[in-house]
Parts: sequence; C-alpha cells; structure tokens
Amino acid sequence: MKNKYRIMALMLLFVLVLGGCGTAQESKDNKEPKKESKKNATVAKDGENYSRSLIKVERKTGKMSITRPGQRGEIKSEKDGIWTIFVYLCGSDLESDNGAATLDLNEMLSATASKKVRFVVQTGGVKKWNNEVVKKDKLQRFLVQNGDIELVDEKKDASMAKPSTLAKFLKWGVKNYVSEKMGVILWNHGGGSVTGVCFDEKHKMKGLSLKDVDSAFLSVYSQMDTKFEFIGFDACLMGTLETANVAASYANYMFASEESEPGCGWDYKTIGSYLAGNPSASGADLGKVICDSFYASCKKIGDGDIPTLSVLDLSKLDNLLVGFNDFAKGMYESYGDDKKLATITRKVSKIENFGGNNKSEGYTNMVDLSGLADACGGDVNGADEIKRLVDETVVYKISGKNHKKAKGISVYYPICVQDSEELSKFSAVCVSPYYLSFVDRQDVGSCNAGKTDQYSEDYWWSDGESCGWIDSCASSDNASNASASQEIIEENKEDGEESIWCWLADYNYNSEEECYENSSTTNEHWAYADSYDDSENSTAITFAQEPGIDEDGIYGFVLDENGLQNTADVYSNIYGISDDGKLYFEYGQTYEVECDYKTGEVRDYFDGKWISLPDGQNLALYIVGTTEDDDIVYTSPITLNGKRTNLRLLQSDDDIKVIGAWDGLDEEGASARDIKKIKKGDKIVPIYYAYDAKNPDEPEEYEGDTYKVGKKFKISYDYIMPGNYMYSFCIQDVYNNTYNTEYAQIEVDKKGRTYVVEE
Repeated sequence: MKNKYRIMALMLLFVLVLGGCGTAQESKDNKEPKKESKKNATVAKDGENYSRSLIKVERKTGKMSITRPGQRGEIKSEKDGIWTIFVYLCGSDLESDNGAATLDLNEMLSATASKKVRFVVQTGGVKKWNNEVVKKDKLQRFLVQNGDIELVDEKKDASMAKPSTLAKFLKWGVKNYVSEKMGVILWNHGGGSVTGVCFDEKHKMKGLSLKDVDSAFLSVYSQMDTKFEFIGFDACLMGTLETANVAASYANYMFASEESEPGCGWDYKTIGSYLAGNPSASGADLGKVICDSFYASCKKIGDGDIPTLSVLDLSKLDNLLVGFNDFAKGMYESYGDDKKLATITRKVSKIENFGGNNKSEGYTNMVDLSGLADACGGDVNGADEIKRLVDETVVYKISGKNHKKAKGISVYYPICVQDSEELSKFSAVCVSPYYLSFVDRQDVGSCNAGKTDQYSEDYWWSDGESCGWIDSCASSDNASNASASQEIIEENKEDGEESIWCWLADYNYNSEEECYENSSTTNEHWAYADSYDDSENSTAITFAQEPGIDEDGIYGFVLDENGLQNTADVYSNIYGISDDGKLYFEYGQTYEVECDYKTGEVRDYFDGKWISLPDGQNLALYIVGTTEDDDIVYTSPITLNGKRTNLRLLQSDDDIKVIGAWDGLDEEGASARDIKKIKKGDKIVPIYYAYDAKNPDEPEEYEGDTYKVGKKFKISYDYIMPGNYMYSFCIQDVYNNTYNTEYAQIEVDKKGRTYVVEE
C-alpha cells in the first residue's frame, strides 16, 4: 500500500543539494606549409619555423578549417620491418601499491621472442618499485626485446608529469630506435579531457594535461618524417574527442578507453607475441588485438561487464571535428527555444557517462558523444551525421555489458562542474566555440548566465552578441603568444573576417628543456563557478501546483509550463533522523519517482524499500547511471578493511549485484583503476553524510557498524530499517542547478509498517 506523508514546515530551512551541483575541411597532414602562405603562418620560437595545430572557425559562416603540424624530417624512418613501441611507464600508486607496472614489464618479457619487435620503456613517477631492476630515484630507459631487459640509458629523477620529461624521452627514443612503425603508450592513471593523464606519485600526483601532451609530441614530431603508427593510453577515461584532437596531429591511430580501466590493464604478452608473428600489421590490426586481449583479461578476473576500449582512425578525425562544430552550433542555438533545451538536457541526463559522476566518487563530466547526439535527436541538425562520423572514425571497439551503448568516443559535458579551474582547463582544449558557449550556459552559478549583459565586456563575450568569439586567438597574456595570435588576426582582417575563434597549439619554446611548453593561463570569465551558492533553490523551477500531499496521501507536485521547460531530471532524497532529532543521515538518491513530462505531474513512488547490507544496515546510495537494460548502477561510500572507498552495485528490479569496490577520483582528478572484489573475511563499514539540523551547510561523515563478510555476500533490497525518515524531491534544472522540495516525514516500525508523523 502506498505510504502516506505529511509535509513538515519546519524542514523549510533544510535545503540541500545532493546529486546536481548543479563542411569543407582543410587538412594538411604530413605536408610542409608553403613558407609564404599567410593561411599557414609559422612563428619563430627556437630559431626555426614550425607549423602548429590550428583549428579556425569563421564568424560569418560558422565553418571550420583545420591545419595540422608539418615536419622537417631530420629523423628518417627506416624500412626495416621493425615495430618499436615506446612505453611511458609512470608507475605511481599502481606500482607501489599493487606492482602493476612490474607485472606489465614481465608481460613484455614473456612475449614471443623476435628481433622485429621491441618495447622501449621509460620508468619513473613512483615511490617504490616491486622489483630489483628498476630504481625509484632515477628516470631509467630499458630495451625489452627477445625475452631480455637491458638498461640502455639513465637520467636524474624528474616529474613524469612535465611535458619536457615526455618530450625528452620521445626525442631520445626516436633518434636511437627509429623504425618502420612506431607507437607510443602513456601508461598510468587517466582522468579525461580536463585532468589528463600520467599522475606522478612523487610529485604531488600532478598529471600531464592534454596541452602538455600536445606540446611534448610537437617537440619531437617536428623532427620526424612520418607519423607514429599509434598513440595509446593504457589509462582510464582518455577515449575522448578532445584527446583525439591532440593525437590526430601526430599519429595514424589512437587506442583509448571511454570508461575507467580495470587494474589488469593491457595484455603486453599478447601485444608483443602478435607483432612477432605479424610484423607487417597495421595500427588498426594491432588495435583490434589490444582491445580483444584486454577484454579477455578483464573477463578472466570477473570485470567483463565494465571495460571499454576503442581504435580510432585519426585520418577521419578532422571530418568528425567539422561535423561536431556544425552540430554544436545547433546545440548553442537551442537556447532560443526553452522547450527544445529542456528536452535535450533531460535526455542527456540519461545517456552513458563515464568515471562515476556522483557525490561519492567525484565527477569526470565525460559522456558518450553518440549518446549526446542521440539526446539531441530531432531537436538539433546534424545529430545523425555525428553518429555516422563516430562510427566511421571508430574502426573497432569493445564494451562490457554495463556500457553496451558506448560507441567509442566520449566528450566533456557539464554534469556537475566543480570550479572555475575546471571550466578554464576545458576551454583550453574544447574543439568548437559553439560547444564551449553551450557549456558556458550550462551555468553552475546562475540560471541566467549568458542571457544577460553580465559578461558583455568580459574577455569571452567581448562582442556582446554572439557565442564565444574572441578578438585574439591567444589564450594567455604571454607576449609571444599574443604576437603569434595577432599575426593570425591580421590575416583574417585582410579577408574581411575581423573576429574568429581558434584552437591554437601556440607554445613557448624552452631551450633549456628542449621542449615547447604551454603557458599558465587565467581567465576571469569562469569565476562565476566559484561563487555558486548551492543552498538556494533554482529560480527556474516554478509550479502550477506546489509540492504537497494530495487527498490520497501521495506526495507530489505539478510543474507549470515554465518549470517544465526548465526541468532536466527529477529524483528523490531520503534522510534518516537520529533518535534525538539533531542529525539527518543522508541515505541518498532513488529514481522511485513518477514523472509525466507532458503534463508536468510528478508523484512519489517510494515503496519503503532500500538497499542494505546482510546485517540490515541501510547503505547510502548515489546514482551512477543506467544500463542498456535500464538497470540502475549505484555507488555507496564505505570503508573496506579500514580504507575509504565506494561499493558499486547494480540493481535489476529487486535483484542486487555487487560489482566491487572502487576508489573513484583523487583530488587531482586521477581515476582509480582497481575494482576490488569483495571476499570472505572483508570488513565493511557503511559511511553516511550527516547534517546538523541547526547548521545543515557543513556535513560530517559518520560510520555505521562493522559488517564482516561471510561465505556468501548477498546485498538485500528490503524494507528500510525501523526509525524516522524524511523524503523530498530534487529537481535538476537545465542549467544544472537544483530545487529541493520541503520534506515529508514518515515512521517505520520493526515490522516494516509505515506511519504518518503528525505535525
């Protein structure tokens, strides 16, 4: 029978935010630009000219043109039939805690012996190696070939998260081990488009940004006469459109995962053995083998439902970028139609996302690009073309049961923006001004941002009338960058284009480090993300019928036309009340809500059941996402054998499957790789965020009782523990702000019966 509730007026002060925070393309690959051509102007930095990556969008037409770097070709590739794979092995805690890097070195050693295959490895970035060969206080370079490992070079220690460290390794490697086919693997944690890859344990877990990766590759590529056959990321979350844009300048293929990678990583024994038997294999051939062997390894350890891995043909990438810019223009223009915008954002909230994106595990803000196009559907022109171009670019992929809808390329989307630094970093790697403007108006600070004159004189909205057009391609105040950008501005003025947008790989050359380096930048435009007050309800959510209890005892409300057009998602919040009434324990979120997006009517569908440990303790639950079968993935904060982590759960109707324990993202945005299996004897302690009734703005973590896992570990879905509870709706608007309704209170007795609590 449906539970009956009464609204508690005293709960008005208790407003918390839980789940939300809130066409002709010019490609010049492998061609030297004409020295007199203004269209491909070069800038002297190190005494010689180089051509850089440049993506331009013209203001009048909105069309995109792309120029890729040229090469001087001092280092000549050899027609020797040899495959050389450079592995940038940044061990970090993956090695010091679990010996993962040592295991992969052993896999390389175990591969079929061949003079046609060699791994050239640089080690570093870790406090302790789990072998007696590699030193922790040096950068060491090893040749792994024919079942042997040989130390061939050694340098003083330096951060593996510096672009110069990567550039020096690649320069040295290509000079000493040039071969017919060469690939590069960046091995470590990954965090997606904003936080990057290769987090160094000895240097505050700082990582390489995508701009750092780009500048490092530019430093070596300008000296080569051929592209790398592939650039691969044996790391989490790097299968992004923004990553591919960087890799497309320097390689034929990219191998990367949309989702977090389970701890086993790639199978280097199979990689080496395959190339030993097939030295003429292409990057696409090798990529398929890497995908299949990785998937097999994941299934072997019970993680077959989780992984994704894709092979991207980077010769197709520029077509996709041009198509994406056209598509993003339609997304940007959707702001003129509130109903269309609401439909888009509502659908986006249900698409595949990767790396957690919840309060307990952290936010990567990465979603599937084809899923984004699907969400836009008939509301934005070019959606079908984007899906076609993705399928054309992704020549092979694998995906586990939990990510069957993943199509191989993700893209940044502001599910929940953390601060201005995140937005500033994304602005440096975003590949379209229209999309950047769409992200900007997915405002975390005010549902009116981008629609007022607030930023009319700002750097970003300098002309006050159109999307992100800037008067300079420079992304910093650096004098040489400004000079380089001005050169491009002047060229455009001659063509009658006074304002353009561009993605410019315009770096300073550090002669001491022998590397191009990205300047540090600050952009005050994004400061609004730091001043967001999440204690206030969204003003965009309005009602035809205010939240309340109807004559049948059902809690609900009806949105008016404005509120409906501004609503992206609705879920419910559950809180347990302490015996003395002073603390509210956050039990989390549930989709047990009936929503009619035609009429605006919303009703609660909570049946009094909750996911609990075998000893009856209710778990705090946060929604991760849904699967292709509409099963719900939850995460729950716990300690496992004394260490803070999260329990991943899959709910299919009343059946609950334990996926394992995952640490989520660290403070630098690095994604954990290990998904720990729960085994007999493990000690689990549930964690809850608790709020003081008089001061709900500062939650504290509280621990439940210790549960020791027995022979069988069966999570139940049964009636919630006896006690007093609060229930409310959380309405997320199209700008990622939230509206939390007043709370209804119920009492649950020892037999699971529920009663109304009178005022």
